[in-house]
Amino acid sequence: MNKMDLIEKVAENARLTKKDASVALDVLVEVIADALAHGEDVKLAGLGGFSVKTRASRKGVNPSTGETIEIPASKAVSFKVAKTLKDRLN
Repeated sequence: MNKMDLIEKVAENARLTKKDASVALDVLVEVIADALAHGEDVKLAGLGGFSVKTRASRKGVNPSTGETIEIPASKAVSFKVAKTLKDRLN
């Protein structure tokens, strides 16, 4: 399912126009992204939780030259599925 499919489903189920559903989805994504950027976790009951994890720097190898390189530390978004959704899938 892509963004347009999701907008259509939300519009249909919530009895909204596609434009209103699109705005709501865009705002939701922006609010989640802002919260994560400020170090907050986001938990959605029945779906799961988003959090930011810090990856330590590490050594890697350039595959074309075989040279050892230093991969810098970075942050990544992690998602942990809620038990109710996990049970629904299994």
